[in-house]
Amino acid sequence: MNVIELMRLPLAVDLSGFVGLLRRLQVPHRVSEEGEEQVLWVAEALAEDVRQLYQRYPDGNAELDTVLEGDALEDQSPGLVQRLLASRMTAAVLILTFVVAALTGLGDSLQGLRWFTFLEFQVRGEYLYFTPLAQGLADGQWWRLVSPMLIHFGLLHLAMNSLWYWELGRRIEARQGAWVLLGLTLVFSLVSNLAQHWMSGPSLFGGLSGVLYGLLGHVWLYQRLAPDTHYQLPRGTVASMLVWLLVCLSGVIGLLGFGQIANSAHVAGLLVGCLSGLLGGAMARRKLTA
Repeated sequence: MNVIELMRLPLAVDLSGFVGLLRRLQVPHRVSEEGEEQVLWVAEALAEDVRQLYQRYPDGNAELDTVLEGDALEDQSPGLVQRLLASRMTAAVLILTFVVAALTGLGDSLQGLRWFTFLEFQVRGEYLYFTPLAQGLADGQWWRLVSPMLIHFGLLHLAMNSLWYWELGRRIEARQGAWVLLGLTLVFSLVSNLAQHWMSGPSLFGGLSGVLYGLLGHVWLYQRLAPDTHYQLPRGTVASMLVWLLVCLSGVIGLLGFGQIANSAHVAGLLVGCLSGLLGGAMARRKLTA
C-alpha cells in the first residue's frame, strides 16, 4: 500500500478532532512534525476522499457518524481479490503452505515430509533415522532451517495457522511492507526451529505456530510504542493467545491425546518477536518525533 503526503499545516492548526474522525472510520493514517509544520500521511487510494472529508469536517464533528456511513470512504472497503492483491506476500506464503500440505498429505506422506523437515531422515522398517544437522548443512540443505514452518499435521492444524497468518501477516505487510514481512517470517521460523530442535532433539515437528507467536509479539509491542491503525488487534487477541500458550506449556494438550505441542518453538518465536517489535516500534516512534 503506497502512503503519500496529503497536506501540510502549521503546528498551530488543531488536527486532533479530524484525526479522531479518521480513527473512528478506521482510515490508515499518521501525522508527523517537520519543522514548524505537521504533515498528514494517508494511503494513496484514499487521498482524494480524505481531502474532501477534511474540507467538509476539519474539526471532525462527532455527530456526523450517520452521514459518514454513506461517504466514499465507506465504499473503499476492499473485497477478497483486492485484499489478496494488497497482501501479495502474505498470500504467497499461504499458497506455498497449501502446496506443501498437498505434497505431504497433511503429514501422512513420509516421502513428502522428508523434503521439508528440519533434519533429513530415512525410513527403515518402523523407525526413522535422522541425518545430523551439521551434515545436512554441509550437503547444502540450508532450506531445512526454515522449511518446517510449511509442514502441517492435519486439516485443523493447517486451517488455524493459516487464518492467524493471514490476520497478522497482512497487517505487517500493510504497515511495514512485503519484504519486512518475509524477513520476519524467515527469522521467526529459523529461531523457533532451532529452539525446538535444541530442546527435543531429532524429531518430526512443523507448522507456522512459532512464526505466528513471533508476529504476535512483533505487532503487540510495536503498537505499544508506535500506535497505528494497522496494528490494532481485536480486543483480547493477545491475552487469548498467551493463555493458550500457557495451556500448551502445562502439558494438558498432550495428556488429552491431542498430540505433542512444539512449545519451545512457540516461546522462542514469541520472545524474538517481542524483541523485533521493541526495536521496530522504537525506530518508528523516533521517526515520528524527529
